[in-house]
Amino acid sequence: MTPPHARNAHQGVHPEQETGTKRPPGTRDLLVHFPGVPSQVSRTRRLVAAVLGRDHPLYDDCALLTSELATNAILHSRSGAGGWFTVGVRASGPAVRVWVADAGSEEPPCACRTTGDGDDPESAHATNGRGLPLLEALSHRWGLSRADGATTVWFELTPA
Repeated sequence: MTPPHARNAHQGVHPEQETGTKRPPGTRDLLVHFPGVPSQVSRTRRLVAAVLGRDHPLYDDCALLTSELATNAILHSRSGAGGWFTVGVRASGPAVRVWVADAGSEEPPCACRTTGDGDDPESAHATNGRGLPLLEALSHRWGLSRADGATTVWFELTPA
């Protein structure tokens, strides 16, 4: 796992393409391709459980963020129109890195926020627009890259 840099640094490097990254002993990896249908979101949580175990201190945050990214891949990319998306999980000691690659979309992912501030009653009850802000709030760092028509969003979690 790469040493953490500035909190939530958005880097255009795919996490598996970092140069000089050595796999430390005790690292656990799993990579799975999923059909782009909503029923697969729960399978991504099981993937996290398979790598981390439910007793891992970062399991809850990791499962939540992985679910959010998988949902985004299905709802906001060509993956949800009969395509596929890929989830990779790497645990190294107490730290975790997850990435979700989808079939891309016309527009880049938007960290659009629902305000929920009372000015707009509809935004307080919105069912979307919370995924990337959650990623921003809970991850140690995260980023995205767009290449060859695909989008990859990744995050890292480390114990406090």
